[in-house]
Amino acid sequence: MARKSGKHYQSARKQVEAKEYQLEEAVPLLQKIKYAKFDETVEIHMRLGVDPKHADQMVRGTVVMPNGLGKSKKVLVIAGGDKQREAMEAGADFVGGDDMVNKIQTEGWTDFDAVIATPDMMRSVGKLGKVLGPRGLMPNPKTGTVTMDVVKALKEIKAGKVEFRVDKTGIIHAPVGKISFEAGKLVENAASLISAVIKAKPAVAKGKYVRNTTLCSTMSPGVAIDTTPFSVKAAS
Repeated sequence: MARKSGKHYQSARKQVEAKEYQLEEAVPLLQKIKYAKFDETVEIHMRLGVDPKHADQMVRGTVVMPNGLGKSKKVLVIAGGDKQREAMEAGADFVGGDDMVNKIQTEGWTDFDAVIATPDMMRSVGKLGKVLGPRGLMPNPKTGTVTMDVVKALKEIKAGKVEFRVDKTGIIHAPVGKISFEAGKLVENAASLISAVIKAKPAVAKGKYVRNTTLCSTMSPGVAIDTTPFSVKAAS
């Protein structure tokens, strides 16, 4: 947290007003106040009015970013037979079966950003829960990463598919691109994520669903976002 006392951070923070910005205003502002010398990741943080301790209030889902994320993910496919060949031909970075499960178990190997598994391999993959679970890498049918259509799943992840899931404090954290993106592309990506989270609202959620939303880059102060327009679209 020491960086927050730096003069660059303080200068950037002074340029952000204490109000909720429209997304189309927030993205150019974030790009204007950036000061880091590397291509920062832009993230959205949404505080929701849900209690994730209750299963019926869990918010999770996936969304494919229309403009990608600016980084190609390394994908591991755990499958057997022909599905291994399909995955290799479709551009998977790592492909295997029980050999990959053993490698992760015995070596603690996690040099990948996403895992796809075919249903028949889940008995073996299930042994990896303690390794993959905390890293958010465990394949799940709800997010399309346990499937026989490994080619489709692989293409979606490579194209910029983002999985979102509310954490134990009721907040969703997700990347939406790089600070170097054209402003319009970042706006489209961020709008896609916000819309997907709002559509995933649990039926039992009471009161205000989206408490607050912040857009920030790796080093910048956050910019508060007005999500009212997205809520109106979801309701109509």
